[in-house]
Amino acid sequence: MVEWTDFERATIQDIFSKMDYETVGPAALSRCLVVYPWTQRYFGNFGNLYNAAAIMGNPLVAKHGTIILHGLDRGVKNMDNLKDTYAELSVLHSEKLHVDPDNFKLISDCLTIVVASRMGKAFTGEVQAALQKFLAVVVSSLGRQYH
Repeated sequence: MVEWTDFERATIQDIFSKMDYETVGPAALSRCLVVYPWTQRYFGNFGNLYNAAAIMGNPLVAKHGTIILHGLDRGVKNMDNLKDTYAELSVLHSEKLHVDPDNFKLISDCLTIVVASRMGKAFTGEVQAALQKFLAVVVSSLGRQYH
């Protein structure tokens, strides 16, 4: 079980409470699909993903990016029980969708970059450490079916 400091809990809750899911989620997923084009193979039914402009303007990418953030919000509300919180999603992504668990790390890195760009100077090293710890635990929980 992961131990969370009061600062980490407060920081994660603060970041997500101020986050515009409909902007940040699509930006993070779009960035992931552009920077790591091999991740596009999981979104073959999303239509035109041929270039950055198409990806960033794709409404299905935007919708799924928002869904990802709402999924992370479930973790924010259940920080002491992330494995159980994500057990069903883990099975879905591993057994049905066959998503490479490394992709969860890629999207979390892209989300960190987008959050940093939105927060500016408020995104201190301590804030980044708290966010990346949270995302690493979520990634581990989602990828656990593969091990």
